Amino acid sequence: MAKQSLSRRDFLLTTGGLFVGFNLFEPTLRLLAQGGTPLSNAGGLSADQLDSWLAIASDGTVTVFTSKVDLGTGTGTALGQIVAEELDVPMSKILMEIGDTTKSVDQGRTSASRTLERAGPQMRQAAAAARQELLTRAASRLGAPVDRLIVTDGVVSVTGNAAQNISYATLVGGRRFDTKIPASGEQWDLKVAPDVKPKDPKDYKVVGTSVPRLDLPQKLTGEFVYAQEVRVPGMLHGRVVRPPVVNSRPVSVDETSVSSIPGVVKVVREGSFVGVVAETEWAAIRAARALKVTWSAPPSQFPAGPDAMYDHLQNTRPFSERTGADNGNVGAALAQAAKKIEATYRWPFQMHGMISPSCAVADVQGDRATVWSGSQAPFITRNGVARLLGLKEENVHFIYREGSGCFGRLEPDDAPEDAALMSRAVGKPVRVQWMREDEHGWEPKGPPQLITIRSGLDSAGKVTAWDYLERTLPWTDARLSPMLASRQTGIRPDENGFAIGGGDGIPYVFPNRKAAAATISWMMNPNPLRTGNLRAPYGQGRCFATESHMDEMAVATGMDPVEFRLQYLADKRAADVLRAAAEKAGWRPRPSRAPGGNGNIATGRGIAMSGLAGTVVAQVAEVEVNKTTGKVLVRKVTVSHDCGIIVNPDGLRNQIEGNVIQGASRALMEEVDFDANGVKNLNWVSYPIIRFREVPDVEIVLINQPQMAPMGGGEASSIATGAAIANAIFDAVGARLRRAPFTPARVLQAIRAV
Repeated sequence: MAKQSLSRRDFLLTTGGLFVGFNLFEPTLRLLAQGGTPLSNAGGLSADQLDSWLAIASDGTVTVFTSKVDLGTGTGTALGQIVAEELDVPMSKILMEIGDTTKSVDQGRTSASRTLERAGPQMRQAAAAARQELLTRAASRLGAPVDRLIVTDGVVSVTGNAAQNISYATLVGGRRFDTKIPASGEQWDLKVAPDVKPKDPKDYKVVGTSVPRLDLPQKLTGEFVYAQEVRVPGMLHGRVVRPPVVNSRPVSVDETSVSSIPGVVKVVREGSFVGVVAETEWAAIRAARALKVTWSAPPSQFPAGPDAMYDHLQNTRPFSERTGADNGNVGAALAQAAKKIEATYRWPFQMHGMISPSCAVADVQGDRATVWSGSQAPFITRNGVARLLGLKEENVHFIYREGSGCFGRLEPDDAPEDAALMSRAVGKPVRVQWMREDEHGWEPKGPPQLITIRSGLDSAGKVTAWDYLERTLPWTDARLSPMLASRQTGIRPDENGFAIGGGDGIPYVFPNRKAAAATISWMMNPNPLRTGNLRAPYGQGRCFATESHMDEMAVATGMDPVEFRLQYLADKRAADVLRAAAEKAGWRPRPSRAPGGNGNIATGRGIAMSGLAGTVVAQVAEVEVNKTTGKVLVRKVTVSHDCGIIVNPDGLRNQIEGNVIQGASRALMEEVDFDANGVKNLNWVSYPIIRFREVPDVEIVLINQPQMAPMGGGEASSIATGAAIANAIFDAVGARLRRAPFTPARVLQAIRAV
């Protein structure tokens, strides 16, 4: 019988989309702990206590405590690998206890691709300190010096005499270490046991291998408990009633309008917050739809649509201006340039687009509360609920349960506060599940960007000037800012929100360069165009602008886009990454655009670079453009990726594939549509995302740097996809797209303008 091969694309199409790139099943596989732990860690929240970081049970199982949550990216497995490596225990003995505020140190929010970079060293040093303590105890028990001891699978033995041994479980199993370790700083900047020497990377056996994900078997068998599936005894169901237009207030609420619906328990009103609680979820849905609320006229309105929004960015005086780079004399260099190029690029409001909307369960009893949700920031969410309810922070217990993807959405996690208000009102646990129109309409969006770049070339085609100016909105809902329910009950946010940026993110070196960002004031009162951190915040828009402009300069000089970029890369890592992507993609040097292309379907290639948190990425996109319809199909994306030492290669590949798919979706089709009253696309029909039949093939080159620290692998590879696609479209049809997304209508308009 002939052997049949099945491509990744064919597999996705024929299976309806199930694609798991991990070796799941081994004879012994331990899973992420979802319930209790083998050893209580109550009170062990101080970073200078070894018991705050890990516990060893009587069977040798090692439970690792971390407030860094796994959002489905595999970081829980990777952190477990780091601990297993330092302790010399098999992964089958590792259990991860994630995101419980009573069982972990506050290591800061999980965002910005910084988990392995920041929490990785914290976990490594804590595990190394535990190993040091265990070896000291073993030396006393075995009557041998520490330097003669070796560890194999959690068993300490004397070199040359394997029979003379003692296990970790015997040394401390089922008991606390009661050992103090040095610790300083807080959250991301926390330093743990810095003087303890960890393993040399050359001796790694677990880190750097594709250990199977701890969470996937339970997810495939349906045993995994997501946030949406949390159920507690006596639980009721709640829904929030939103105003039909922006920032309106309830003038009156007619509770009799829902009195005939069976199972309705209470209409909850506090300040501008209106919600309903019922015995069943369907009753809550019916009541929320039927409740008659008279809303006030909104005190302010949005710009009339996306075009008006860009005008607002262009014409409004900023409240914050930041300069990220300023070297040489850009003005003089531009004045003397033989050729000047100026272009403005537009990146729209975009949604996080969680497949399942926000959900939380809260149980408020007197002066204490327990909350379950998928928050990216357990301690921030805990503290926000405490502020809302007027409770002590330590009296709110947050328990993490993974949601269905969030991409930054659940750092500002609204549902816990909704549930907490309603639970307090009825004295019972309440589950709040947002509806799709709630999520699309009211989630904090990634803000729009208006970016103008001016560049200058001398007579030899060398770049002499680079002037980058970005105009955008602040984050109105991020970090410690009050959530919707808090604002509706009178807790006020900072006046202007959170301004971020200033840099252009480029790896290139120019003699005269300036990069600046102007942040424009935005409405801070509750409204559907809230803004917050969306995956690799601001990164896609910046990269789209800068890498498009790099291509525009390459075209002006008649150079191949790769060779043009290499002239300005002083960093060897960046140059190696660029060359690796080009080589893997079979890049042949030539100027853009592609020769030929007289038929209806034109093909092109484009390249782009990006970086984040020390990670360097290059991508080559290969596209087909239908010149009649304007439809763009991304056939293949080749990615080279250097994030320092790679902890789990399989997990990293999975993350890169997901990033590229989402990056293509955002570049080709995602844009929030709105008018003066609010968001218009409240479902997946009006806000489409990429479908399986449109998913590109992804080829990956991983560049491992064993002597470097781990850097961010979570978001970096999502940044350059849109820029590479834009450059590939130009290569195919000679039309430069300067506004995202690259919809068929915009592509056709650009083709006709050539």
